Amino acid sequence: MAARHLRHERPQHTLQATALVHEAFVKLVDQRDVRWQNRAHFYGIAAQAMRRILVDHARGRATEKRGGDLSRVPLDDDAAKSGLDDRTDILDLDDALTRLAAVDADQVRVVELRYFGGLTVEETAEVLGCSTGSVKREWTTAKAWLYRELTRLRP
Repeated sequence: MAARHLRHERPQHTLQATALVHEAFVKLVDQRDVRWQNRAHFYGIAAQAMRRILVDHARGRATEKRGGDLSRVPLDDDAAKSGLDDRTDILDLDDALTRLAAVDADQVRVVELRYFGGLTVEETAEVLGCSTGSVKREWTTAKAWLYRELTRLRP
């Protein structure tokens, strides 16, 4: 999952896949009150941790102190087929997901699990306790909403 997120980053990117995995692992180990239900549940929590780490890293790189260089994260093939660019700014994506949470928090959860966690439709349905049809509908709707929001931000 980490390698997939960092695959299209610039070669000198300061956050490598191994470092992302290590940081996510540290966050997961610090979870004291989590009762892991199954593999999919673990991946769901890992997806949230990776999102937070990538966003924090991008914010750190965007500060004036560090030159304002924004980190980019590639979208997966499903998202690219929906019309989104091959690379999307992680901070713009995070902002759009925050706005989407105000509209439909379930869609945000599906995006986190599918995009950040790399879970399949079936695994996502298991984590959320719903049908695969519901996951597919939420995923399709969320991608369309995100496409609209992200393209609106572009000049």
